[in-house]
Amino acid sequence: MSAAPLSDPNPPQDVPNFGEIQETFELLDDWEERYRYVIDLGKAMEGLAEERRIPALKVDGCASQVWIDMRVDEDADGVRRFRFDGDSDALIVRGLIAVLRALLSGRPPGEIAAADPLAAMADLGLGGQLSAQRSNGLRAMVERLKSTAAAAA
Repeated sequence: MSAAPLSDPNPPQDVPNFGEIQETFELLDDWEERYRYVIDLGKAMEGLAEERRIPALKVDGCASQVWIDMRVDEDADGVRRFRFDGDSDALIVRGLIAVLRALLSGRPPGEIAAADPLAAMADLGLGGQLSAQRSNGLRAMVERLKSTAAAAA
């Protein structure tokens, strides 16, 4: 992300912040350990309630089923923030959603629209290790998040 983000007064509590995720990735020696960590992040993330797993929230372009529930709210200081929750039937994809939440959720919509989350994910080493289908799904999730944030900006 290019500019210093406004800190979120209400960050997701079920995943570490992105800086902590980066630090953990640096400590892990190989891709298998990182893969397991991403899965653990997905397991720790609170999923969507069954009634939110509706076609309108489903992300097309993913090999597994993925739902992302997005909203913009205003915090006590009057700053509009883009927030989202997500879920998937694949543990690695749930983990990718958790990483995206740590990176993007709680930021102003315009900041998300201008961000390059795929570059941040590549910096973690995720881009080159995912299958083509998972990479396409990750791109589909990012495109959905960015387009919705841009419309809200």
